[in-house]
Amino acid sequence: MLMQPTLEKLRQMGLNGMADALMSQLQQSDLNQWSFEERLSWLVDHEWTYRQNRRLARRLREARLRVAACPEDVDYRTPRGLDGPGFRHLLTCQWLRRRENVVITGPTGVGKTYLACALAHAACREGYSARYYRLPRLLMELLLAKADGSYPKLLTRLARIDLLVLDDWGIAPISAAESRELLEVMDDRSQTRSTLVASQLPLDKWHEVMGDPTVADAVLDRLVHGAHRIVLRGESMRKRTPAPAGTGQTDVEEGGIK
Repeated sequence: MLMQPTLEKLRQMGLNGMADALMSQLQQSDLNQWSFEERLSWLVDHEWTYRQNRRLARRLREARLRVAACPEDVDYRTPRGLDGPGFRHLLTCQWLRRRENVVITGPTGVGKTYLACALAHAACREGYSARYYRLPRLLMELLLAKADGSYPKLLTRLARIDLLVLDDWGIAPISAAESRELLEVMDDRSQTRSTLVASQLPLDKWHEVMGDPTVADAVLDRLVHGAHRIVLRGESMRKRTPAPAGTGQTDVEEGGIK
């Protein structure tokens, strides 16, 4: 039986996973020993896996994560105050289902960005949308959106993201105007979506870097109240990880560094 017309029809219908599985089936030497139900189930399973992988790839692409942080590669051995069982529980994404927030603080180089991206990767695996921003870049985008008239559209888009990751929080002073922009973003997301913040500043220093104390109270109340907190400590992990030979680099992304 000629299968080429069938393969072409499957691809025209967008059933590429099933078409690939059918081609693989035809190459099996023991194909005649399979029942119809087994062959059909195998085709459907491959199509389902194919679509799931495509959806995950799209979510990860849209998340624009700073590092390709795989949850399985998180380093729990290096002493830095990371609670292994607690972080593994966060990777199950139960906190996302409850619309809770996460705050990661610690000195430079202890892996805050990697852990944040690993949690975002886990969220994408579970079918949630995610988006990574460095806070200074987000504030710049908000300012530009106000200038070109796309501000309402940007706020709407931010409000719909299941997990918004804000890295480098407080790396520079946040002006009064920027504080008000943050309040708009946080107010739209409060109790409806989850936000993850990574910062070098201890939590008790966040208030003083925001230009408007009253707005700072409102922002931090929406962001920090009831949030899961990860407080890292210790020296930079980059100092402990030798650079690849001949590169002269010390900024390694594997195993939870960055």
